[in-house]
Amino acid sequence: MKTIRVNAYEVALVFKRGAYQRMLKEGKYWFRGNETVKIYNITQPFNAPVELNILLQDAELADALHVVEVKDNEIVLAYENGLLKQVLTAGRFTFWKSVIQYDFVRADVSKVAITENIDRATLQHRLVTPYVRSFSIESFEQGVLYIDGKFVQTLKAGVYYWWKNGIAIAVNKLDMRQQHVEINGQEILTKDKAALRINAWAQYKVTDIEKSLVQNKDFSYQLYAIFQLALREYVGGLAFDELLEKKESITPFILEAVKTKTEVLGVEVTGFGIRDIILPGDVKEIMNQVLIAEKKAQANTIMRREETASTRSLLNTAKLMEENSMLWKLKEMEYVEKIADKISSISVNGNGVLIDQLKQILVSQK
Repeated sequence: MKTIRVNAYEVALVFKRGAYQRMLKEGKYWFRGNETVKIYNITQPFNAPVELNILLQDAELADALHVVEVKDNEIVLAYENGLLKQVLTAGRFTFWKSVIQYDFVRADVSKVAITENIDRATLQHRLVTPYVRSFSIESFEQGVLYIDGKFVQTLKAGVYYWWKNGIAIAVNKLDMRQQHVEINGQEILTKDKAALRINAWAQYKVTDIEKSLVQNKDFSYQLYAIFQLALREYVGGLAFDELLEKKESITPFILEAVKTKTEVLGVEVTGFGIRDIILPGDVKEIMNQVLIAEKKAQANTIMRREETASTRSLLNTAKLMEENSMLWKLKEMEYVEKIADKISSISVNGNGVLIDQLKQILVSQK
């Protein structure tokens, strides 16, 4: 005979010649020599020493165990006292019913969507992340979801989680803010065959991501081509001089011309402008010559206008002086004053004749 003591929070399984006999709880027991006893801590998971189905035939033992069976397409989140302790994969697991509160959340990972009641913090847990794939979309973005190459839905801003399995998932996203595109180096012939190089810019924003990414391939390339064609249509329909005169009307023309076509791309054009128009060397030289000639003509016109005004003023002055002797004398004195300002001294000779002449000039006749 031998004595075995089963302590608190322990159970013992009795085997006779390898065959399971019974389960013992806390207490002191005596055994014959042909019986063996295995003692288990009920606060720890139970690993069956023999086939579990044999042990579960004992109703008392079966009632003392949590038996969790996990299929190939499942995982089970095992919680101890509310804390996630492990993730169970395919197989059979047993836990003692004891002072530890066990909870189990079963999840089917063969599908894409996570429909189980599992919060985000758990999905981000280090034990769970190997079974989850996630994708983040910023507040200024939208995305489109493809499952096995098939478009499923549009995704707004947020963080999305899916089970990681053999199903292919792809997410394409777009910036929904206003964007800028440069349309540079466009070599275009005007109606009168003048070759111009035009640099332009445009602003746009995506309004329908499904049209942009699902219904159209490389929408940005198509958008660029639409601007190119509209610009060529406008420039090619005008002669060079007309283009220079109507350059302010190009923006409303382009915006109206591309409106319908860009709506098909899910895009709204918000602005367009010409950065610069580059002329060929010979045309530029001719334009400079024309500009110089125009400026010279304007200068000549101004000079002739001033000369005419000056002559008219002199004529009016002469008429007044002819009609009024006092004005004539004042004019003489004005000139004498101007002459005197330039003379520092005067030597007078000639028997007083010069003095009489000066008197005649400076003293008004009565």
